[in-house]
Amino acid sequence: MNDYITIPLYRLAHSRTGDKGNRSNLSVIAWHPALWEVLVAQVTEAAVAQHFASRQPRRVTRYLLPALHAMNLVLDDVLDGGVNDSLNLDGHGKALSYWLLDLPIQLPISLQPYLAGTDAQPAIS
Repeated sequence: MNDYITIPLYRLAHSRTGDKGNRSNLSVIAWHPALWEVLVAQVTEAAVAQHFASRQPRRVTRYLLPALHAMNLVLDDVLDGGVNDSLNLDGHGKALSYWLLDLPIQLPISLQPYLAGTDAQPAIS
């Protein structure tokens, strides 16, 4: 029996984003604290760099904020030179956070009740 399901990151977390120059900051915030360890294990610098490979980030740096069940990902040189230098406006701001939220995650079935959009979702305490 398969003890995991593959789902997009947006079922486990939400994201906010910002950009400055040629750098994008993407936050990932768990919908529920029970999902935090899965995020730490799978939303790694390497996984994010691979997910954004077509954008060719020079570096991905991850900062963990465990008290908030969140992380900040900084992608360097990912905005085609920066907002003011690029004609590719779709590559900036919210578009990158939505793209990140499509990252496939392997979730243990035992954590399925904590997913966003699940009727049986426990209350956050």
